[in-house]
Amino acid sequence: MAGHSQFKNIMFRKNKQDAQRSKLFSKLSREITVAAKQGLPDPAHNARLRAAVIAAKAQSMSKDVIDRAIKKSQGGEAENYEEVRYEGFGAGGVAIIVEALTDNRNRTAADVRSAFSKYGGAMGENGSVSFMFSRVGSIIYPGTAGDADSMLELAIDVGADESISSSDGHEFLTKVEDFAAVREALEAKLGAPLSAKIIWRPGNTVQVGEDSAETLTKLLDALDDHDDVQNVYANYEMSEALMEKLSAA
Repeated sequence: MAGHSQFKNIMFRKNKQDAQRSKLFSKLSREITVAAKQGLPDPAHNARLRAAVIAAKAQSMSKDVIDRAIKKSQGGEAENYEEVRYEGFGAGGVAIIVEALTDNRNRTAADVRSAFSKYGGAMGENGSVSFMFSRVGSIIYPGTAGDADSMLELAIDVGADESISSSDGHEFLTKVEDFAAVREALEAKLGAPLSAKIIWRPGNTVQVGEDSAETLTKLLDALDDHDDVQNVYANYEMSEALMEKLSAA
């Protein structure tokens, strides 16, 4: 069940600066509102809302802001957001999945397509790359939660499919249908996780060299920066040295 951690590369997340905090909070609030609108406005009885609240708290969003986002879902002022998914390829043949919440499908599709084109990629039809990924539950805890062996034992006890430990922390993977039960069992043992959500996980990763890395990173940046985009997944792998070089550029 143990293995080398890839989640830092799989689910693209750049370090957010203070100037971007407002945009991040806006995305988190949108997810909370949509989750609460689609189900019960109580995180204890709405798995998606609970995951959204966990993600918001992990970014230090205050309880007041979270509560306002939930209450907004129950009022008439809440926008009607549509969940959409886009798929395509980036530099180096990297497969990319983009998840968005939008109130204007045409606008978002045009913007995402433009980003792919601008940075050496190409947007495809739905299904063009998602077959390379699996839909799984991902529950992440910090390294301080325990050592790799104890996390492996815990994964077996709670019914997780896999436990991946690295210097970045511990990730428990589950089938979608087992996600809620495993998350609750882990919370009972370890407390609230850093992240708990359903993700797209690639079956294989593509090693990206220096010739493609900068262009790919610019594309992922552009997609992640878009107001409507909630999540970006890509099946790339990049050496630590190359990531450090790009960060310093």
